[in-house]
Amino acid sequence: MAKTVARRAKRVARRDWSAQDERELKRHSKSKTPVKDISKALKRTAGALRQKARHLGIPIGHRRAKKKRARRPL
Repeated sequence: MAKTVARRAKRVARRDWSAQDERELKRHSKSKTPVKDISKALKRTAGALRQKARHLGIPIGHRRAKKKRARRPL
């Protein structure tokens, strides 16, 4: 029988938010950049971005506006 070795969970490397990171997050919020793109640019998870944005009181994760459906005539 082959022995199975338990894998250790990867440790999360936590990084503090620098003033530059916060400025960049605010800039992305103003330009309505999707969270996925901001995540790649800042090398942080989407959850971390959403938490920080909420703490700063800025909107993030903008979605395209839904198209209005035409009303049917009665």
